[in-house]
Amino acid sequence: MSIAFTFPGQGSQSVGMGKDLAEAFPEARAVFDEVDEALGQKLSDVMWDGPEETLTLTANAQPALMAVSVAAIRVMEARGLNLADKVAFVAGHSLGEYSALCAADTFSLADTARLLRIRGDAMQSAVAVGQGAMAAIIGLEHSDVDAVCAAARDAGICQIANDNGGGQLVISGSKAAVEKAAALATEKGAKRAIMLPVSAPFHSDLMAPAADAMRHALDKVEKKNPIVPVIANVRAAPVYDAEEIAKLLVTQVTGQVRWRETVEWFGANGVTSLYEIGAGKVLTGLARRIDKNISGTAVNTPADIEAALAAILG
Repeated sequence: MSIAFTFPGQGSQSVGMGKDLAEAFPEARAVFDEVDEALGQKLSDVMWDGPEETLTLTANAQPALMAVSVAAIRVMEARGLNLADKVAFVAGHSLGEYSALCAADTFSLADTARLLRIRGDAMQSAVAVGQGAMAAIIGLEHSDVDAVCAAARDAGICQIANDNGGGQLVISGSKAAVEKAAALATEKGAKRAIMLPVSAPFHSDLMAPAADAMRHALDKVEKKNPIVPVIANVRAAPVYDAEEIAKLLVTQVTGQVRWRETVEWFGANGVTSLYEIGAGKVLTGLARRIDKNISGTAVNTPADIEAALAAILG
């Protein structure tokens, strides 16, 4: 049995996430305290008490989701899990790649929290509110969605942001261009084309100022080669070198999250069990649609952790 750990991205957050871990395990509580200290903010209060609109702000949601994932990892490690021995690969969806890298010891917890705060702020401020947009296109092939993006580019920037698998692709860019592409996708036979309630056009060329901000931030931070190979979003293949990882994280800000290909790579390289570590179960659902031969398990409650440890450690 070969195991991979995956880490969720934005959209998986909910008020109350991680509170049961903090109450049950001192190792989890220590993670939330350290993130609060690193950010100079009681982010844990926002996570556990809301309000939801404050938690959903990109600059809060990104470090908050990472904190829940790393809290779960620290609890599992304290109870006997050796990541390098038991887990073949790690990967995370967008911001989740930072959670994966923290779990794999490339970045310290405090640095990861600060990097995600910088990333969230930079992504939010890169484009004026209302100028960018994102849309989910359901039921078209990647090549068809690529074609409608190209056809819409006379109205502005438009590109594939996420290939999530199961026939779901997300496009991103200038509002007028994304709206045009969504309409063209419907004409081309998409089952649905849904404008998404997001605050910025993530993973598009409009995020170039945020990529610059991350380049500067990642240059300054201490980084180590991961103890477990990380499957990079923009490459859908493993990366082992810390400096290369940093370059790919800069590319990731404007580049495509190749999640379908990441799960397909897992399947082609012997992974039979995926554990989604942290809030929600979005990636578990996607994995089932991409590769029926891979079992997916969400790990976000104390009971989930006990069950996962029993399965992994035997």
